[in-house]
Amino acid sequence: MKKKERQQKIIDEVSINRRVNSSFLSEKLEVSEDTIRRDIKELDDRGLLTKVHGGAISTIQKLYHYNEDVIYNRENKVRIALKAITLLEDGMVIIMSGGTTNLILAKLLPKKLKATIYTYSLPIAMQLTEHPLIETIFIGGKIHRSSMVTTGIDVIQYLSNLRANLCFIGVSALSLEQGITDEGYEVSLIKKAMISASQHTVYLATYNKLNSILNYDVCGFNDIGTVVTDFEPKAPELKAYKNAGLNLV
Repeated sequence: MKKKERQQKIIDEVSINRRVNSSFLSEKLEVSEDTIRRDIKELDDRGLLTKVHGGAISTIQKLYHYNEDVIYNRENKVRIALKAITLLEDGMVIIMSGGTTNLILAKLLPKKLKATIYTYSLPIAMQLTEHPLIETIFIGGKIHRSSMVTTGIDVIQYLSNLRANLCFIGVSALSLEQGITDEGYEVSLIKKAMISASQHTVYLATYNKLNSILNYDVCGFNDIGTVVTDFEPKAPELKAYKNAGLNLV
């Protein structure tokens, strides 16, 4: 594969997924990670994507009207959202993390549901404002431009004063060895604060997030509440997790 074609494929992957890892691109394009890193640096210098630790992100971010045709694994995320909705009850106080799975959940919430939802994700907050009976509270702070979420000590302090019935956390990585991990330090701290502020935590994980480990701990395996996946309950991919006692939906 020629360099120009390879770099275009990298741009396409970033456009679809919004964020991609160098290891993923290396495997998909069948070149070394060093080659991918050089490509990403060159594309970053040209302003075609943004280089980040471990990969690249899109330079173009939309506030909340995502083109649903380009949300990666959209059908799987809809399946997860519909399962997660069964856990909701009227009058709940809920916290939602960022991510496109939670964004789809926000979009699919039943119109008759009455709840209060806190979020530090600007796209999700904007989506929730379209719901007739949801009281939406956006947690302000320093906006992370790539993902359009707020980060920093202000968000953590705000969460420390909340008492929620439920929180929905988008999973970046889940493994038997490390539990829930994340690629960003600040986001991992915010997710820990969400867990502490909630009576019960529900983790939303698409199939590609299983059996992977990232840099920063969010929650140990034995402390995980409920995990909602896009697998059927009896799927062989979940057997090891079930045998370890994980509550799967």
